[in-house]
Amino acid sequence: MGNNVNVEEIFGQNVFTLAKMRERLPKNVYKEVVNVTEHGGELSKESADVVANAMKEWAVEHGATHYTHWFQPLTGITAEKHDSFVGSADKDGRMLTSFSGKELIKGEPDASSFPSGGLRATFEARGYTTWDITSPAFLKESGAGVTLCIPTAFCSYTGEALDKKTPLLRSMEAINREALRIVRLFGNTTATKVNVSVGPEQEYFLVDWDKSMKREDLIFTGRTLFGAQPPKGQEMEDHYFGVIRERVGEFMKDLNVELWKLGVPDKTQHNEVAPGQHELAPVYETANIAVDHNQIIMETMKRVAEHHHMRCLLHEKPFAGVNGSGKHDNWSLCTDDGINLLDPGDTPNKNVQFLFVLACILKAVDTHADLLRQSASDVGNDHRLGANEAPPAIISVFLGEQLEDVVRQLIETGVAKSSKKGGKLKTGVSTLPEFEKDATDRNRTSPFAFTGNKFEFRMVGSSDSMASSNTTLNTIVAEAFCEAADKLEKAKNFDEAVHDLIKEYLTDHQRIIFNGDGYSDAWVEEAKRRGLPNIASTIEAADTLTTKKAIELFENFGVYTRTELESRKEIIFESYAKTINIEALTMIDMASKQIIPAVMKYSGRLAKDVNEITNAGVDASVQLQELKDIQSNLSLMKKALDELKKLEAKAAKIDDQRELAFFYKDKVRPVMAALREPADALEMLVDKKDWPFPTYADLLFEG
Repeated sequence: MGNNVNVEEIFGQNVFTLAKMRERLPKNVYKEVVNVTEHGGELSKESADVVANAMKEWAVEHGATHYTHWFQPLTGITAEKHDSFVGSADKDGRMLTSFSGKELIKGEPDASSFPSGGLRATFEARGYTTWDITSPAFLKESGAGVTLCIPTAFCSYTGEALDKKTPLLRSMEAINREALRIVRLFGNTTATKVNVSVGPEQEYFLVDWDKSMKREDLIFTGRTLFGAQPPKGQEMEDHYFGVIRERVGEFMKDLNVELWKLGVPDKTQHNEVAPGQHELAPVYETANIAVDHNQIIMETMKRVAEHHHMRCLLHEKPFAGVNGSGKHDNWSLCTDDGINLLDPGDTPNKNVQFLFVLACILKAVDTHADLLRQSASDVGNDHRLGANEAPPAIISVFLGEQLEDVVRQLIETGVAKSSKKGGKLKTGVSTLPEFEKDATDRNRTSPFAFTGNKFEFRMVGSSDSMASSNTTLNTIVAEAFCEAADKLEKAKNFDEAVHDLIKEYLTDHQRIIFNGDGYSDAWVEEAKRRGLPNIASTIEAADTLTTKKAIELFENFGVYTRTELESRKEIIFESYAKTINIEALTMIDMASKQIIPAVMKYSGRLAKDVNEITNAGVDASVQLQELKDIQSNLSLMKKALDELKKLEAKAAKIDDQRELAFFYKDKVRPVMAALREPADALEMLVDKKDWPFPTYADLLFEG
């Protein structure tokens, strides 16, 4: 991995880019590939064979022996089945490698072995992967050697999407089609395509590998299920943007190299708020590529961490009492002739196209706030959303002082005559330069915040795929654009119609705008008064997928069918129940086999000490009180443990997945909390050397 790195030399060296295709393909085939990539369609069989052979030759030159269709099933992570390039032997017995256009375009994994929500029964195994030509193939270096990874979509034998990529691609086509209608109505453009641009910031924790492997909860669930607070957490705010420890810095250096080789434009790295927490942010890319790259980032983080004898934790809440991890989805719309539709310019009050796009987005977010909330739901994120570290579970939009003022003028008078300016930032130090500051502050408590020329959707969980949030966001905005375009295309006076629609949308949907403190209790009450949905958990959010409104939305734009939506809802219930079940069983195991035996052993020794001290005629009241405190917490722990075992036995008899999911939420999780509380109290009472696994202090400060 080397110390001296030339980014320009290594960037994309393990990616079969268009530049490499230009070098290796006949001109006519290359042009066909570019045309299909940019405008859709299918490669001819002959061209597919040429591309496949060139891809194989390039991969073999770099040491590849196998290829795989790399896809994103509904597990939220990636999947791959490796096939070698081994072909037939010639007459002299020499092996001839082969890779055909058919093998490039189509694969056949077992569809029934992935989550399908009832779309595939166990005996109905056939599914297909199909090459996504818009996302470049790449080489993965691992213990298995070098493998050519071909990004693909994954669908069932009957045609339903069984993955995250297919609906995302559908939604990108929908928003491109409707956004083009808008920009062409406004004129002054040569655009033939509108791309969704996405930049996902990725938060994560690093802990020592050996210490993590001594904790069953980290092994089986990715988060700590027990753990008392260390004397110091994040109170001093000294970790955020602090000096990066050498061990972590070495990990980051190697991570950067691996990502750059894979064409991931990894740009920013820093310490996050919580001890042991860090963040990586790439340069923005087209949504499909950004989603693929984020999966590559998460996989590479885990692999490189192991090389440094560390473990990368991507769970949204691996440690109680300190900030959890999220993934900020920075989203914007850009035409292929270089115009960012979300750039307000120097005078946003005069930028009619921007104001129109903004009004449509506000309408979309308000109309489908429930679906947007659902798109960021997962089991781990339930621990994070609404805590004082992440956006609340209530969707609202932050516009900032400048745009809020413009919106107010438009609502009140129909005309925005001015917009606030940022002015000069003056530090009062003569040697520091003055510079133009932004026209508004930022709001870290807002789940959907305008940040200059994009929206930042801050609710997505750190372990989750970016695909679902962007699929939903693309689709709801496509609907708003479509409805607006339908009206404008029929208008006799375009300028008046645009003006009226902007005022109408802003007036009707102003309730979604909130620039205040999203963490405050007052906002929860205010949001309720405004009629904004407050959906507390993942499984409660699941029902939003199959409302009449949702089904019509997704079917109208060809993003999901009713069947696909129903299957995803079923998968959410299934996944939730399985996750909490594993956590509950892990707690039972740790409590029964580690914590209680260790505490009993320690308390037995302490009782012996109390007897010896008392027999010596010395006051043993301190030791006796500590022994009583231990026994009191031990009794509480045993009571909760027995109750948890009973609930697990009841859960095993529930067949309905929705009922089971809510049983785990409403019955099991409270008892898990009741088991944890006395266990964490005991950690503070028992001698550290007797505690059976590493503590928070060990993991967060000694890793």
